[in-house]
Amino acid sequence: MGTINPELLLAAVIVAATPILLAALGELVVERAGVLNLGVEGMMITGAICGFAVAVNSGSPALGFVAAAAGGAVLALLFALLTQVALANQVASGLALTLFGLGLSSLLGQGYQGIKPPPTPRLDLGPLSDIPFLGRVMFSHDLMVYLALGLVAAVWAMLKYTRAGLILRAVGENHDAAHALGYKVVRVRVLAILFGGACAGLGGAYISLVRVPQWTEGMTSGAGWIALALVVFASWKAGRVLLGAWLFGGVTVLQLNLQAAGFAIPVEFLSMSPYLITILVLVIMARDKSCAPASLGRIFHASQ
Repeated sequence: MGTINPELLLAAVIVAATPILLAALGELVVERAGVLNLGVEGMMITGAICGFAVAVNSGSPALGFVAAAAGGAVLALLFALLTQVALANQVASGLALTLFGLGLSSLLGQGYQGIKPPPTPRLDLGPLSDIPFLGRVMFSHDLMVYLALGLVAAVWAMLKYTRAGLILRAVGENHDAAHALGYKVVRVRVLAILFGGACAGLGGAYISLVRVPQWTEGMTSGAGWIALALVVFASWKAGRVLLGAWLFGGVTVLQLNLQAAGFAIPVEFLSMSPYLITILVLVIMARDKSCAPASLGRIFHASQ
């Protein structure tokens, strides 16, 4: 029976958590604005193929990530038009967006199977990378890992300390009162939705360009649903999203390491463990909705 290297395990946890963290941060901002977008999975898989295709054809992973953010934002714009302009049901629109994204990515991905994307270089952090144990775990990753961590701090600070964050939270808590005060509720929500789509697209591209550097149909494998559960698990707080992403990333990586180490646990049980924990978290947290934005999922009519 093999052994598990804790240094490599923790480094892998951070990598595995990054796509979920990016998507969950975007969805956190969307939900704090009072919008429930269940299309995260569709935006992630669209970002995965857009980023992969552009990176392969241009030879630049950076351009791939930009294209992924744009692809996710375009799909999010479709959701915004349906829910904020046409006033369609948010749950139904989000589910339709996921199905549309899965189908679109399958169409766009034809001909990209078996192709390796250009490698995403690790960020050179000099002496920090040479620190025993900590250097390998924290300071030997690519730029997107640190961008995701920086985004956690930026979203937390924006929501807590800025006027834009105050307006966003006001719209999410009581859109009628925010409208009465003169805030552009629809504009705020559309911008939040676009941000969420871009983050989901980046998360999808991280899977196809870094974590599993190849294109496979449906390769997000439910990561978008885990990101949705993570927002609830984190009680709509940015700092807790980071901890939750590391938790879910840890479960995913641990089950792979246990398989590789030859532990006598059924492979099927290990594979479904991240999703079992997702369901368990949703069941537990559904009992306490006190932290949820009061206007979450409610349609806003400007004429009211």
